[in-house]
Amino acid sequence: RVIELSARHPRTVAALLAALMAWAVVCLHETPLDALPDLSDPQVIVFTEWMGRSPDLVEDQITYPLVRALRSTPGGVEVVRGYSMFWMSFVYVIFPECTDLYWARSRVTELLPRVSMPPDVVPQLGPDATGVGWIYQYVVEDASGELDLAELRTLQEFTIRPALQAVDGVAEVATIGGFERQYQVIVDPERLVAFGLSVGDVSRAASDANSEVGARVLEVAGTEYVLRGRGYVRSLADVEASVVAIGPAGAPILVRDVARVSFGPDIRRGAADYNGLGEATGGIVVMRMGQNALEVAERVEARIAELSLPEGVRIVPTYDRAELIEGSVATLTETLVEELLIVSLVCLFFLLSFRAAFVAVVVMPIATLLAFIPMYYVGLTTNIMSLGGIAIAISELEDASTTFTENATRRLATLAPGEDRWRAIVDSAKQVGRPTFYSLLLTTACFLPILTLTGQAGRLFRPLAFSFAFATFAAAILSVTVGPPLMTALLGRGRFRRDEENPFNRVFRRAYQPLARLVVRARWLVVALALGVVAGTVPVALGLGSEFMPPLDEGSLLVMPTTFSGISIE
Repeated sequence: RVIELSARHPRTVAALLAALMAWAVVCLHETPLDALPDLSDPQVIVFTEWMGRSPDLVEDQITYPLVRALRSTPGGVEVVRGYSMFWMSFVYVIFPECTDLYWARSRVTELLPRVSMPPDVVPQLGPDATGVGWIYQYVVEDASGELDLAELRTLQEFTIRPALQAVDGVAEVATIGGFERQYQVIVDPERLVAFGLSVGDVSRAASDANSEVGARVLEVAGTEYVLRGRGYVRSLADVEASVVAIGPAGAPILVRDVARVSFGPDIRRGAADYNGLGEATGGIVVMRMGQNALEVAERVEARIAELSLPEGVRIVPTYDRAELIEGSVATLTETLVEELLIVSLVCLFFLLSFRAAFVAVVVMPIATLLAFIPMYYVGLTTNIMSLGGIAIAISELEDASTTFTENATRRLATLAPGEDRWRAIVDSAKQVGRPTFYSLLLTTACFLPILTLTGQAGRLFRPLAFSFAFATFAAAILSVTVGPPLMTALLGRGRFRRDEENPFNRVFRRAYQPLARLVVRARWLVVALALGVVAGTVPVALGLGSEFMPPLDEGSLLVMPTTFSGISIE
């Protein structure tokens, strides 16, 4: 009945198909692009700094209390991992699959104030990103050679980083390499003893010198003046002039009397090298969860182009996820086009009709396009796994339309002059419509068990199963709705060859018939050989290695060497 109605109302079918294709184009444009599905678990990172403390003290005072408190997070957590190191603590809270990340972050935020921490220690949440959020990396290069690593680090921290942090979709911009400039006070022990002071006195004086205080207002002659004490440090001389104590004669003892003040680098826990030319300063851009990686990377590059940097300074990208995404999508797109061309040529050879081959092939790109509608609303990204599912489904997409077209051309080739060609086409479609439609649905159902996978395996292979199912289901619907009116419009006139008149069919039939007779005569031998081949593949299959992910040659190498603990990076 669906085939009959579709054939009788071709304009209605064409209008509905055009509306669906327009909808699919919008969904295709809005679907995020990425190289791979996001395999990371929903996690919240709690980062805490306690300057100068040893790892065992950080473990006892910070990491252990946080882990103990966060294990009781509402909604349940799967794992809480804590890592303690010199003056830093990291706690990773892993939530069950499908947990909303922002809900998880709010639950962790509610628990943090309840944890007793040492004075001046404030735990903070990591960026709202996932494990695959690293999308861009760059180096701040000074071709003039006038800026040192400390000055480049200052430029990165106070000019480049805030600008990129404001880009839509960016969760964090982390600075790597260079030296973080500090005001350093180097005390003279002999002078401290001579004045009867301690290191704590000097430290307290330097700290108190870098502050401002506010007061009330002073009214003079009907005018109010706001009172405030200005004391922010702006130069080395400001620190040197800080009062440490009052001497016996009432003269102030200044910082410069007992110490030397200078600029110097902070203690480093890492370094960056660029092309083996020496140390460099740069940054890593981390994308916010759920964003389009390609669009975020493009927005970052556009913002970099707008920056006003000193003469001779430029930002050189060292890693750009956009290149991997575009390369992966281009490779699979090229594969899909090749498959479409091969299927088209095969249909043309065996049907010997451009019109019949067009009817057989046109369903494939339409079904591929329509598959993006449910992909968008399910929340899938366009990546190598989802496109791979469509590539696998190409042969199934072609089967339905080819079956309809081949049966119609065979029926028309034997049709007597004067018979109703429209009725013959519709009857031929009805003849194969039901088995073809249900065979596609059965093929679609074969991939449904993949949807039961959980964890990283599920996150990796579910896009493939979804895209395959969506494409084959779209092909099943198109075969019984779009196929019949297309055939009545394009196959309603002209002459079609019988199978015996097709030269390609005759050649293959002559080659296949003797082989088929031989196989039937020696059927038991053929079955035994087949079983032997299958049995011979068992030890080969058992000897093959297994890998969760195939190697990806993305053209970018990230070297992260590890050494023995305690080795200085200097």
